[in-house]
Amino acid sequence: MNSPETARDQKSQQYCFTTIKVLILILLLSPCYLSHAQDNKTMRNYETNLIELFDLAFTSKTDNERFNANEQATLVLEEALAQPESFLYRWDSLKRVSILKSDDNKFKIFTWAIIRDNGEYDCFGYIQALNEKTDEYDVTVLADKTQEIFNAEEASLNENNWYGAVYYSLITSKYEKRTYYTLLGWTGKDYVSQKKIIEPIYFKSNSSKPTFGQNVFYKDKNRRRVIFEYSKDAVMMLRYDKQSYTITEKGKNRTKIETTEQDNMIIFDILQPMVAGMDGIYQYYIPSGDENAYVFIDGRWRLQTNIETGFHLKKYDDYKRNLKPKAPIYQPKIKSAK
Repeated sequence: MNSPETARDQKSQQYCFTTIKVLILILLLSPCYLSHAQDNKTMRNYETNLIELFDLAFTSKTDNERFNANEQATLVLEEALAQPESFLYRWDSLKRVSILKSDDNKFKIFTWAIIRDNGEYDCFGYIQALNEKTDEYDVTVLADKTQEIFNAEEASLNENNWYGAVYYSLITSKYEKRTYYTLLGWTGKDYVSQKKIIEPIYFKSNSSKPTFGQNVFYKDKNRRRVIFEYSKDAVMMLRYDKQSYTITEKGKNRTKIETTEQDNMIIFDILQPMVAGMDGIYQYYIPSGDENAYVFIDGRWRLQTNIETGFHLKKYDDYKRNLKPKAPIYQPKIKSAK
């Protein structure tokens, strides 16, 4: 039987061994910790610099000042995104730029818009996407070519001819082991109208390059994206939310069977002109007070026209009372009768 002194010595030795192990572990982990801390400090410095530059790009009084600051900001952002640790960085303080990340960590997308003196907007964007061959994140610049894109809702686009927008929602959906990504965005067209967009995006196998637009709209095979244009003074709802919708099916003897389902869906206001006879002149379009939705079913966005939402924006009649329509950009001259 061990004496009390022997037991104390054994405990003391055990304590010393434990302490030594902890110290060795700390010494081994210290370089990693210091490296991580240094990486975070580097990224914070980039973020601080970008905050100042984007503030100038958004608030300066002239086109020249705004776009010069924006050009400097893009150079800093490119350098920052080239850092190995940049994908994991949160960018919590960079409020001027929309930053969205897919649920599966496949990619991040950075977008913003700079307004011109004439009321038009230029959009800018970058994508960080996983390259499965190298297991690293590649950076791709997005070039806004909105004005050059013909049949925009039907076009398949890439980083070199991007339909520019500031994205505020990134939806990740799955069907049969495939992952689908859908972006919701906004862009200011000019001083009389604006746009919102439903933009599918995907990456080909083993590629980090994005393709914008996809045939995922049920029974609308030519449409690759959905674009809404409406009055600059209106507020249109386009959001991803959980709401109820009704499914109508044919039963026996041609009877209708209605069932109510609840699911996540892309809900949007139905737009219509506030002035009679202005069909197709989108500066007069405002929410009608009714909503439709796209529900993701079996790998397709299916249009539902009989949804029941728990919220409404301003009614059509409210807009008619409160909004004063602006004159069209172009007014044809009326020739006097001879």
